[in-house]
Order: sequence, then structure tokens, then C-alpha cells
Amino acid sequence: MSSLRVGGFVPLTTIDFPGRLAAVVFCQGCPWRCSYCHNPQLIPAGTEAERPWQAVLDFLERRRGLLDGVVFSGGEPTLQAALPQALREVRALGFETALHTAGMYPDRLAAVLPLLDWVGLDIKGPAGHYDAITATPGSASAAQRSLELLLASGVDHECRTTWHAGLFGRDELDRLGAGLAQRGVRRWKVQACRVEG
Repeated sequence: MSSLRVGGFVPLTTIDFPGRLAAVVFCQGCPWRCSYCHNPQLIPAGTEAERPWQAVLDFLERRRGLLDGVVFSGGEPTLQAALPQALREVRALGFETALHTAGMYPDRLAAVLPLLDWVGLDIKGPAGHYDAITATPGSASAAQRSLELLLASGVDHECRTTWHAGLFGRDELDRLGAGLAQRGVRRWKVQACRVEG
């Protein structure tokens, strides 16, 4: 089996996995092209790994008892076929696991949900704006299916939306939040879109 392609690594975070001290593994590759992407260097899937996956496991072995969990972020972690095995290896070391995803691969998300303790799901915007935001036709249906799977799974989670008035209006943002609450989302965070750079 191929190894996880690591595009970056943060040895300690207090904000990416609620209530836990965690490390963050940034996974290389993303098929969407959101104009406000804050990790554009992670978009190309074929870029050489920043470090070997084994080096991450070696680091985590030394942090047993000091860290609570490991977050898989991106890019888009579910793009990589090696993600399920990487999650198993991290859990075998005794860590909790978290995933940051945009939900672009519902079937792959469904396969890893039993290996996760927490999920941060990006909701890019109202369905009618998805194609423009992601530059990918049909992206809204994948994200909506992933939300359904996440809600049905019982895995702890939050939804997040990056918003700028140039993407869609405030009234649409408010309706999006109300719609998520009606579907059963208890935690939804709005993140300000940084436009500088």
C-alpha cells in the first residue's frame, strides 16, 4: 500500500481539534480550486512530500502521553487512498483522530468515519454557489451527501463556512446557518475570508 503524502506538519496545536492537544498532518492534494484557499501549496497532488509518513509516525511515537490526538487536514485528506491505513496507525499508537474535509468524496468519508473521533466539515456556501466557489461542477451534491453521512454517523463534529461578501450575501449566509441547524448541525462556525495576498 502506498504511504500518505505529507505536505506539511505542525507538531502542536490547541485549536484544530477541540479540547485536545494535537499534531496536524497536512495531506498533499486537492481537486477543488477555491479562490480563497489558505494552503494553495497543497493543491497539486503530485508534489514531492514535505517529509516521509514514517517520520511523522516516529515523531508521534515520541509524543505518546504528551499529545491527545492527530488532525488530518489539507489539501483534502480523503483524496489519498492511504488515509485509512494512516488513521489506523495513529490510533494504534493511542491517539484520537480528527479530520478536516470539504466532503468532496462522500464514499471515502463514509469509509473513515469509524476511525475518527471528530470531523471539521467545510460547508463552502449555499448549494447554488458551490460551483463558482470550488471551480468544480457538481461539488455541492458531494458536500451535501457528506454532511448527511456525518450527521448519521454520530461522530462529533462542527461545520465551518469561510465567508466574504463577494462570495454571497449576508442574508444567504444567515439562511445557510438556519438550514444547517434544521438538519441537525449543532456547531457551525463562520470564518472571515482573508483577502490580502
